[in-house]
Amino acid sequence: MQHIEQEFFIDSKFGKLLIGIKQNKIARISFNQPQNSLKGNKPKVVTSIENQLLEYFNGHRKDFQFEYYLNGTDFQKEVWEKLMEIPYGKTISYGKLAAQLGDVKKIRAVANAVGKNPIPILIPCHRVVGVKGALTGYVGGLAIKRQLIEIESNRQLGLF
Repeated sequence: MQHIEQEFFIDSKFGKLLIGIKQNKIARISFNQPQNSLKGNKPKVVTSIENQLLEYFNGHRKDFQFEYYLNGTDFQKEVWEKLMEIPYGKTISYGKLAAQLGDVKKIRAVANAVGKNPIPILIPCHRVVGVKGALTGYVGGLAIKRQLIEIESNRQLGLF
């Protein structure tokens, strides 16, 4: 796991989110974290993401503007970059994502990389679904994954 330089909690419709910062860039978002007493003012990058997430949760934002710090293998980074190409309101299957990355046989490796996405929501791993749109694992839990998809698609799962 990467070393996070600063951590801040923000409120969301899903409870407290822990935002990790490295080199003044977003490096981690974690769900359901117990809040410790973190002191200090939130840097602009955290305030910006907090505002963007609020707009997104309220259906007023479709994409995010943020700088990120990713720590992972080259393959994981390639998968995470590909996730950012999935359009708002659309989903894609793990198999199709693997095919877009060049090898449908790497579906398990792709699924593993999706599951290790350190910046969920901003890097939209919730848009990856199983066969025929079935909801599969999500770091925040399936209920949150469903709600994120519903925010984006008006309660309709559209395959990309």
